[in-house]
Amino acid sequence: MSRTMLLWGIAVAALLQSSPLRAADEASTKKRPNFLFIIVDDQSPFDLKVYDPKSTLDTPNIDRLAAQGMVFDGAYHMGAFVGAVCTPSRHMVMCGRTVWHLPGKRRGKLLNPNADDPKLVPPDLAQYTMPAIFNRAGYDTMRTCKNGNSYEAANKLFTVRHDATKRGGTDQSGSVWHGDQVLDYLNEREQAKDDDPFLIYFGFSHPHDTRDGTPELLKKYGAVNHTDKNSLPPADPKQPKLPPNYLEKHPFHHGHPNLRDEVAVSGVWEKRDERTIRNELGREFACSENIDKQIGRVLQKLDAMGELDNTYIFYTSDHGIAIGRHGLQGKQNLYEHTWRVPFIAKGPGIKAGSRVQGNIYLLDVLPTLCDLAGIKTPKTVEGESFKPVLDGKESAIRDVLYGVYCGGTKPGMRSVKKGDWKLIKYDVLDGKVRETQMFNLAKNPHEYLPEHQRDNPLETDLAEDPKYKEKRAEMEALLLAEMERLDDPYRFWDQGSTDTKSTK
Repeated sequence: MSRTMLLWGIAVAALLQSSPLRAADEASTKKRPNFLFIIVDDQSPFDLKVYDPKSTLDTPNIDRLAAQGMVFDGAYHMGAFVGAVCTPSRHMVMCGRTVWHLPGKRRGKLLNPNADDPKLVPPDLAQYTMPAIFNRAGYDTMRTCKNGNSYEAANKLFTVRHDATKRGGTDQSGSVWHGDQVLDYLNEREQAKDDDPFLIYFGFSHPHDTRDGTPELLKKYGAVNHTDKNSLPPADPKQPKLPPNYLEKHPFHHGHPNLRDEVAVSGVWEKRDERTIRNELGREFACSENIDKQIGRVLQKLDAMGELDNTYIFYTSDHGIAIGRHGLQGKQNLYEHTWRVPFIAKGPGIKAGSRVQGNIYLLDVLPTLCDLAGIKTPKTVEGESFKPVLDGKESAIRDVLYGVYCGGTKPGMRSVKKGDWKLIKYDVLDGKVRETQMFNLAKNPHEYLPEHQRDNPLETDLAEDPKYKEKRAEMEALLLAEMERLDDPYRFWDQGSTDTKSTK
């Protein structure tokens, strides 16, 4: 071969090496990302050190996820039209639709008044839920979680499913069981040399009550599984301290008579004294640390399999919880400790140690998963992808946030938040309770009420303060606009109507 021909061959080879065709081919064979979506049941963000550095709850694996990924300070569930708040919350996770556009029937009874309107709730919605979408895209889908109070038509579409409610204090009756299901699944994949991308829905039954912790973790947090209504649990200095916004009683009725979470939680019932609440927080912490241990086991396995670096991990809860905050016990309120959820994301391209506002709803999870996987998001999805936030291009995906609870008497309660300002309205018990609260969360992040007797004049409910009359009118108008935009079927005693629609 002549020297000229040799040089020509080298040049052609170099050209082919850098050609768009080769680049496209490499892109097409690049391994698609995996997803591990972790959701716990009933956890306030303020239980975790990443949201409250003073918390005594130890969650080293969750802390590590936060250090290696992104923490969201503005993540919310949109709300509920039923006392089992987890039901609409988990529907929103699965289908990406807003709260008033969800299926909502139980034993023939309409829980969501819009549920029978096919224009608002597509009859074939289950075919456009998380497992259905990812199954069609060639992903292996696996689920473990509690039984019930969720979207069964979607849940049964996971190709591998191991659901059971596990709220006991042993390995087989508690959170270890859920961890075992994921580890068994990963071991089977490894043995079969399955290299399909996977989506794992890793759900827990705790720290929802009954909060029966393991003996060693209960001892660590100074708690007991208290079962006697007629006595108080023992005091113990190792128990978590009372939350800063603790009250012995909420200043007015929450509007849901005989609400289970407020009158029938084993170990608490209607008691709100210090010993009862601190013991129950100890039980909550014991259950949460056990969850953290199971997450650690799964992350270790993914690392050993060489899958961890190619896996997006989301950690969240279906909603928050009160446990003594504002004199409440349950999840049927719209204070930040309950309306907000913890949310941590780790994965390829997410900046380690980053923190954002986000302003996301749980219903934004599905379009974000689709976006990260390169899957076309179905038209049924109403949430927004927060991939631009994960990529560091935006700090939030919306300015206004809306919340609802009306599982009891109607119309219930509503909230709206924009910037530092938040409004909550109550219209319950056939008009016997009609209240409006307004907080500046920058100055009053714990939403202190007059009953907390704070010295700072901004650390209280500002709704009736004449200095903030214009701000209240602005927030009232914003709430009504959101209610109309989202097809909220109810109105409050003092609401007219408006054609104004809120912005993104």
